[in-house]
Amino acid sequence: MAVDSTAVSSRSTGRATDNLYRSRIDRLIMGSILVAMGLLWVVPIAAAVDRALVFNGWRNFSEVISGDIGGITIWRTYANSFAIALLHAAMVLVVASLAGYGFAKFDFRGKEVMYYVTLVFLAVPATSILVPLFYITRELDLRDSYLGVALPEAALTLPFGVLLMRNFAETISDTYIEAAAIDGASHFEIFRGVFLPMSRPALLSLGTLSIMWSLQDFLFPSLFFTDANKTTAAQAVLRFKEYLGATPDDIGKYNASLVLLAVPALIVVIGGLRFITRGLAAGGIKE
Repeated sequence: MAVDSTAVSSRSTGRATDNLYRSRIDRLIMGSILVAMGLLWVVPIAAAVDRALVFNGWRNFSEVISGDIGGITIWRTYANSFAIALLHAAMVLVVASLAGYGFAKFDFRGKEVMYYVTLVFLAVPATSILVPLFYITRELDLRDSYLGVALPEAALTLPFGVLLMRNFAETISDTYIEAAAIDGASHFEIFRGVFLPMSRPALLSLGTLSIMWSLQDFLFPSLFFTDANKTTAAQAVLRFKEYLGATPDDIGKYNASLVLLAVPALIVVIGGLRFITRGLAAGGIKE
């Protein structure tokens, strides 16, 4: 039975055209959603900038940057926030990379049970453990210390970190590890010399997310810090409000401080976005 090549070619062309049309519609819809979400974030920032410029203009920003509010400088809040964020990220990266490598490349009894128990803690909200955290931190004398805030933040981030690092570790072929073992490398040498260099995208993604989440944390610094000099950028939003009254000058300064306090988190998000997407995409592809 003869096949009409012209008809087959016509149907193939039609299907290709339909697929191209659908892909363009999908891109248009996705682009519209992203634009709408972007506007939701831009509008509050634009409103804060506008209110900051109503009284005294850009002088409000210069006064907030060069002066202090209630004895706290905005530079001090930046330093506190990044000190906690970097400590938080360091602990998460060390523990999550070790756990992810172990869960993916080692075989031991109860491995899957331990792994899924770890994932269960993804559903634990921070508010449900505030009381025990408060007493543990007090007993360990960690109040008013960066470590006292970074530790609970890291504990809540670790289940996600273990999930991400194990998924990424499973994409790394066992051939590399077996070759290193044949050459006489120990497990730690394989982890340090093979796994960590190949896991750079996932590590960068996890580190960026850890820093970003820490910069946005208001709960733990408010619970564990009583020293005003330890105020973080997230805390300062409320603390500055206590010292700036309802006068026009104060309203302008307060809105200027809101814009400036958002700058560190905004820089981390914009600068680390490519690392986040690259790491999450790489961890979702298995051989």
